[in-house]
Amino acid sequence: MPRPKQMDKMAALVGRKVPQKPGLAPNADLPAEYWQAILDDPRADGRSVPSGATLRLNQIPGHLLRVGCRRYSRLVEIQKADAARLYGPEALWKDVARRLLDNTCVKRTGRHEEDGCWPTLE
Repeated sequence: MPRPKQMDKMAALVGRKVPQKPGLAPNADLPAEYWQAILDDPRADGRSVPSGATLRLNQIPGHLLRVGCRRYSRLVEIQKADAARLYGPEALWKDVARRLLDNTCVKRTGRHEEDGCWPTLE
């Protein structure tokens, strides 16, 4: 247990870390910068931001595609040219990744509920 002198030092340090500007009250209006950031977000008017999973193979900039399995800690890599040749350049990356993992999965139990991998797209 700290001695009284040490407790006084700790109490003095805690008092200095108090924020100088108080936060907003629960019923206060939010700042204009907050609302502008909301409106500037591309999802604000229904525009969708393309994620790596929804990209087609011909839209992916890299030449090496990598998908991992969260369930079995496996990693499968394929070159973009090979994936386009096998699955077509218009194929969705998430569909290609699912097929790659399912075709190379080595841990099969025979039960539909237990089989399969959990992909992570990189």
